[in-house]
Amino acid sequence: MTGGRSDDVSAKILDGNALKQRRSAALAAKIQAFVARHGVAPCLAAILVGDDPASHSYVKGKARDAGRLGMRSETFHLAAETTQDELLALIDALNARTDVHGILPQLPMPSQLDPDAVFERLRPEKDVDGLTPSNVGRLTLGRPRLVPCTPLGVLALIDEAGVEISGSEAVVVGRSMLVGKPTALLLLQRHATVTGCHSRTRDLGAETRRADILVAAVGQARIIRREMVKPGAVVIDVGVSRADGALVGDVDFEAVREVAGAITPMPGGTGPMTRAMLMENTLAAARWQLEGPA
Repeated sequence: MTGGRSDDVSAKILDGNALKQRRSAALAAKIQAFVARHGVAPCLAAILVGDDPASHSYVKGKARDAGRLGMRSETFHLAAETTQDELLALIDALNARTDVHGILPQLPMPSQLDPDAVFERLRPEKDVDGLTPSNVGRLTLGRPRLVPCTPLGVLALIDEAGVEISGSEAVVVGRSMLVGKPTALLLLQRHATVTGCHSRTRDLGAETRRADILVAAVGQARIIRREMVKPGAVVIDVGVSRADGALVGDVDFEAVREVAGAITPMPGGTGPMTRAMLMENTLAAARWQLEGPA
């Protein structure tokens, strides 16, 4: 499925919640087998600094997901005024615990903290967000182990659309280390022809109109409009903004769904898949530590 569609047919909606549910059923069986082999459940430790409401909700959701799948989870809620040394001391303690397999420092962090230093301190085999220099380097070299969760979810949604990634024109709008850059690298590894766009791209629409696969991850409400999308394209919306009192994505959903071949909603698209891939990464981290790297 690349390009071409009837003008009177709306896009296929790529339901992240439904895909998460299907993948979770398979993942639960794999976790059960892991526990049978090792006598221990994979454990995810989440670190939340401060009182950001969205982060609170997200961390609670991750804990629920882990419990439903048969994994353990621990949450460390630190005060907003936590110092860098205090946070790094907790990282060191969790690095040393053999019963903790994944460590997730929740972003964003208060301004006095340096996230780069935090991820540099993490043991790569416990880095379920895929942001340590070692894991980022392995992804860049084409030898990934633990990869950022949202890009993994993006690729799963593209596969759900039924598009042939190899040989497709893919455009990624956004260049963050959390989403844009790793998504582009994953698409390259699947043999797409990838263009990266960002805030200084001179004619964004000219680039996006070429895309068989369009990933928007800049956090600017409805920046991707109908006229910027190739008919039949697969459109993956990662950005989250608040506009007119509601959560919206980077894509003007109602207009773009009339021209796209497949599209993710916001919310309900990439968000659930980010959580799903975090659970898969936690099992992968536990396997790395108890069974060796794949």
